[in-house]
Amino acid sequence: MSLLQKKETRGLPSENDIRRIVCFEEDDPFRVLGLHPLGQHRGMVLRAFIPRATEAWVCVPHGKNGHKPMQKIYPQGLFQAVFDRSAEIFPYKIGFRDAAGFSQETEDPYAFFPNFLSDYDLHLIGEGNHHRSYEKFGAQPMSIRGVSGVLFTVWSPNAKSISIVGNFNHWTPGAHPMTHVPFSSVWGLFIPGLKEGEIYKYAIRSNVDGQIRLKTDPYAFGTEVRPHSASVVTRLDKHEWHDQAWLGKRKQGNVFTSPLSIYEVHLGSWKKEEKNGWGFLNYRDLAHQLVEYAKFMGYTHLELMPVMEHPLDESWGYQVINYFAPTRRFGTPEDFMYFVDFCHQNGIGVILDWVPAHFPRDHHGLIDFDGRQIYAYESWRKAEQREWGTLVFDFGKKEVSNFLISNALFWLDKYHVDGLRVDAVASMLYLDYGRKPGEWEANIHGGRENLEAIAFLKKFNEVVHASFPGVMTIAEESTAWGGVSRPTYLGGLGFSMKWNMGWMHDTLEYFSKDPLFRKFHQGMIPFSTGYAFSENFVLPISHDEVVYGKRSLLEKMPGDDWQKFSNVRLFLGYLFAHPGKKLLFMGNDFAQRNEWNASQSLDWHLMNAARHRRVNLTLRDLHRIYRENPAFYEGDFSQDCFEWIDCSDADGSVFSFLRWSRDKGQLLVFVFNMTPVIRENYRIGASRWGYYQEIFNSQARDYGGCGLGNLGGVHAESVPWHGRPHSLNLQLPPLSALIFRLC
Repeated sequence: MSLLQKKETRGLPSENDIRRIVCFEEDDPFRVLGLHPLGQHRGMVLRAFIPRATEAWVCVPHGKNGHKPMQKIYPQGLFQAVFDRSAEIFPYKIGFRDAAGFSQETEDPYAFFPNFLSDYDLHLIGEGNHHRSYEKFGAQPMSIRGVSGVLFTVWSPNAKSISIVGNFNHWTPGAHPMTHVPFSSVWGLFIPGLKEGEIYKYAIRSNVDGQIRLKTDPYAFGTEVRPHSASVVTRLDKHEWHDQAWLGKRKQGNVFTSPLSIYEVHLGSWKKEEKNGWGFLNYRDLAHQLVEYAKFMGYTHLELMPVMEHPLDESWGYQVINYFAPTRRFGTPEDFMYFVDFCHQNGIGVILDWVPAHFPRDHHGLIDFDGRQIYAYESWRKAEQREWGTLVFDFGKKEVSNFLISNALFWLDKYHVDGLRVDAVASMLYLDYGRKPGEWEANIHGGRENLEAIAFLKKFNEVVHASFPGVMTIAEESTAWGGVSRPTYLGGLGFSMKWNMGWMHDTLEYFSKDPLFRKFHQGMIPFSTGYAFSENFVLPISHDEVVYGKRSLLEKMPGDDWQKFSNVRLFLGYLFAHPGKKLLFMGNDFAQRNEWNASQSLDWHLMNAARHRRVNLTLRDLHRIYRENPAFYEGDFSQDCFEWIDCSDADGSVFSFLRWSRDKGQLLVFVFNMTPVIRENYRIGASRWGYYQEIFNSQARDYGGCGLGNLGGVHAESVPWHGRPHSLNLQLPPLSALIFRLC
């Protein structure tokens, strides 16, 4: 006789139903658990699966002591209670006691069928256009019929069964099985009584190999502090924002004709706090200290290296596990909201590094999510980014594209960020990126372009710009791909701007040359202006240029210390003079000697040394004159606002050019002496008559220079030069950048 035959049989499920529940194989637990009619007006049966319970009961509003014992119909913890048809049991709770004597009473999850997705939601998900899917997926605290709890929703096309596990059920797979939405790949369950702060994961039994995998929630809004990896139920509606004025101004502004100077920051090493025993400042502390410094220096924006949760400090954030959760290293999501809000209230924009190209192989993450690679390409010739040991997102899969675009909108929506700098775009565009012959798979036309990634990037940019006018998207793209920052309707990728990697490499290489030999490399400087207006460029001196043996900006420079510091000031002057928006990595702003080390604070003690402090002053003054003079920034992307005066003096290693404001009302003249030689009576052509005020001299004594220059400015002379009707007779200090403004 079977176990079922030994018990009262009224309302008992079939042996197959029991097996599917207790063995964690059921994809429709509502079919067995919860309250069910017995048929033919014979009453109702209530079933619950509580694996660790030794006894269970139903708390009903009417009945003896308000409790009705439940019968244990299977040893693994399946209980049931039968009620007559006249019984009034709503609202009811289920209570249990375990072997340790712990007892609890809570509402029944299977009394709340999760009508969490409408047919329209499912339609949008299926076609990859549910761009606010973060409002539906993940762990959403809410109330249903007056009962508070958390609604869990996850996408998993290859799951046989899924359950939510956490401290609340002793991490027991199957204790809270989710239900599969018919004709979709979505699963859901509402668990009453769970609150913010509850930690959880998904236990996923695969239809492919039958194995159970514990996975963090792809849509988790919060996480544990590494090395722990569970997701955390998190509300995002508690912070009261005070940046409405900033957002309104951003929407109406034009970033292309405005000053844009970006301070690139790694929050974990900008400054450390040893007294807390862990080294990291909180987002709120960073808000005050970092914003104060950025304002003091004159930056317009901060660009944060990835703040999305990542398990490995050494990845600098570029191997993301939880795309919707700011890392807990620096505090809570609410703390990060405070950070962004405080930046905006103080006139500082926030750009986030975003990594849609690839993800790491950590077992609790997106890899092999339900027994198959649902987030990455399945073909090894497309899936592996061996250079970084990561997997490439399958951009052709609508659900994956939707996940990433929704994530982009999430940071703009919930955290009010002002832009996304998209990392490693080149690795997305080319199927053979970082791969040897035979290790990559051609597209349908036999080419090396990743057509799916191209379509994704275009759609990403279209959706972002349509949803949040005034927000920037910036591509880190290191090849000559055309139209990266051109609109999609003109055949471009649709980014607002692109990092000018060619300018960065050529300029740093030129400056690393001994001044004696710079005359042999004269063409490296004007070369960049041949393509400077083909894209909307940002001129980046980023973290990648001061690590892994590349040396700090100061130590790249040739010569003794006097020449090194002079070259750094000269370089900064050239950075601000050249067309394009500006980006400078932390530490370069005071000429740090050591390479950047992500595990320790910047060498702030160097600010006590005069030469470093004067570089810092040089940069502050450059920011001031940059923001005060429209010719510096209005024509960054317009050929009409730039003109070479002379770039042919190779023997002297001198360059000069001019820049106009868009209305031609302001004229600035830039002159660079790239050698440590004083050049007296150096003449350059001038298009207009008048007095040219010297508004910047990198060799000013205040900056630690020799103090030579032009006594505040020069008058144009009626001496034709360089094909112009007038000229300026100048003294060029050694290794100097000079900037003149026509008054």
